[in-house]
Amino acid sequence: MRRASTLWEVFVLRFEEALERYRKRRLTAEEAGELLGMSGRHFRRMSLRYDEEGAEGLRDRRLGKPSPRRAPAAELTRMQILYQERYRDFTVKHFHEQLQKRHNYTLSYTVTRLALQGAGLVAKAKRRGIHRKKRERRPLPGMLLFQDGSTHRWLPRLDHDLDLVVTLDDATGAIYSAILVEQEGTMSSFLGLFETIAEHGLFRAFYTDRGAHYFGTPKAGGKVDKTKLTQIGRALAQLGITHIPSYSPEARGRMERAFGTLQNRLPPELRLAEIATLEAANCFLTEQFVPEYNARFAVLGLHSLCRPAARRHPVHPGNPPGRPRQLRGVERDRLADPAAAPSPSLRQSDRAGAPIPQRPARHLRRAELPGSFPP
Repeated sequence: MRRASTLWEVFVLRFEEALERYRKRRLTAEEAGELLGMSGRHFRRMSLRYDEEGAEGLRDRRLGKPSPRRAPAAELTRMQILYQERYRDFTVKHFHEQLQKRHNYTLSYTVTRLALQGAGLVAKAKRRGIHRKKRERRPLPGMLLFQDGSTHRWLPRLDHDLDLVVTLDDATGAIYSAILVEQEGTMSSFLGLFETIAEHGLFRAFYTDRGAHYFGTPKAGGKVDKTKLTQIGRALAQLGITHIPSYSPEARGRMERAFGTLQNRLPPELRLAEIATLEAANCFLTEQFVPEYNARFAVLGLHSLCRPAARRHPVHPGNPPGRPRQLRGVERDRLADPAAAPSPSLRQSDRAGAPIPQRPARHLRRAELPGSFPP
């Protein structure tokens, strides 16, 4: 409080000094306002308030008043009641998406999170530690597919865990197949492969763990006997698909993160839909959950972000470094109509014998091949 009062006194003294110099016509309103960090119009407005109310007229009248953009209390109360009654097991982000989708909710995610934390309904998340650098995605969909299973209480109405077998693309993170089964095995993996190939075609590489239904039984030393192929291994070999074994959970980082998201979102969705059987859960996965998941979390492949290679330098993707700015307009004219455009002069000055800068000259286009780049 002492610091605030001191700053306020300093501001009043500076304003009075600027106002005195303004009335003596030593400063204009714009110059006086610039000294105080405000516009000239606001300085004149403050001068009138100072004449009418004195120093108290200089105070900010917004202090102590609620913001006009403040969230309505009734809407926050409705949101908190919905969370307690229907969405208690949802994450805050998932809960906010459901509010916008089903309950005509317009407040932002940050306002929702802070309101839930302030009411004690949600605990503040711990700060994440430093994570290793994520591996770059494959540039094209179908270059690498993951398949793995996760044991979890996926159906809250059942009294036992189930296995969710997911086939996921590395380039986009899209789920191509998701199947709930009692126990992961050869048949569930074949079903995932069948759904993926029937919908999207063959792919290049298949990345899995070293389960017994993917690879042969390990020997005494712990190494996999590659001479004994399983049914899945033989099928992949006949299709020409490379089968890559994983030697640690960290190697399947993208798949593990996807399972973390699925474990937070899928069980509450199944509970909300009142699904209690395995068959109904698989229909829900195929028809509703997987399309919504892909629309929410799948990303574009790198191939869709690449621009056409025409008219680009083979080494420097943008403009070649050092190219003179005055030559760019001439080059655009030559690209538009090479026959009609005159050959540009190689000199950059009117005086005789003006040298050509060596660095820009390396990037000049050849006169006999308009529109082509130097090797």
